[in-house]
Amino acid sequence: MGISYSTAKWMAPTSFLIDFAAQQYGMLSKPNMKDIHDKNLSFFSPQPFFIAGFFFPQQLFQLAWLYRLYKLDPKKPGERGELDQIVDFVPYYTVGNLCIATWMIFWNAERLDISNIFVVINSLSQLYYVFAKLPPMNTNSTTSILTNIVSKTFAGIGVLDLLHNGSVAFAKDQPATTMVKALTAVGFGVASAASDWIFGGCLVYDLVALAVGQSAIDSSWAKTLGAYAVGSAAIVGAKNLARPPYNATDSGYSKTATDELQDRV
Repeated sequence: MGISYSTAKWMAPTSFLIDFAAQQYGMLSKPNMKDIHDKNLSFFSPQPFFIAGFFFPQQLFQLAWLYRLYKLDPKKPGERGELDQIVDFVPYYTVGNLCIATWMIFWNAERLDISNIFVVINSLSQLYYVFAKLPPMNTNSTTSILTNIVSKTFAGIGVLDLLHNGSVAFAKDQPATTMVKALTAVGFGVASAASDWIFGGCLVYDLVALAVGQSAIDSSWAKTLGAYAVGSAAIVGAKNLARPPYNATDSGYSKTATDELQDRV
């Protein structure tokens, strides 16, 4: 999914603005997205304000990441490698923003079955990038830190979106079965064991959001989700203390004889 620097510089901010506009539509329209949420509850319905509370700081990180996209100069060898990290994520970032924006339209139209298609595309795309393509975070590189934060928070909240939208689309007003509870425990346990602090923190946040949301629907299930959150936090902490996930190497880029800079600018 490689793209040129010039394409990345219009694609990423355009998708951000489209998503931001869609979020405003979702909050200001009647019915708004919370109205739809309150009408359609299931065993994976979170407390909706947790989602809003997540996206506000996450968008600030996005803006800082977008600033780096414009600030870094591909003509400077020391900055080109950093810019390549950003550009590599731009296609997945764009897909995510456009899917979330489209999701909002169908969510507010209460076509939860169709909105779920875009949730699946977004969540799986972000998870693929985080686990298959994203290099370990370099704590000496601002670009690496921001790219890790933006991509992993996209993927982390995508897990919650996947559970939430899927449950209300296909299991509205249904309680969590024993199978659902078991799969939730196993799924979050395995994911926590494979996570760094950032993505792992998002998983814990997801479980807390679900626990608080379910407290008004099924108190027993809410307590179970709370216990899962504690267990997930313990697994993430133990794993990352035992094997620190980040490195602190000098960032940079070495030119090669086949440098294709002019083709990409």
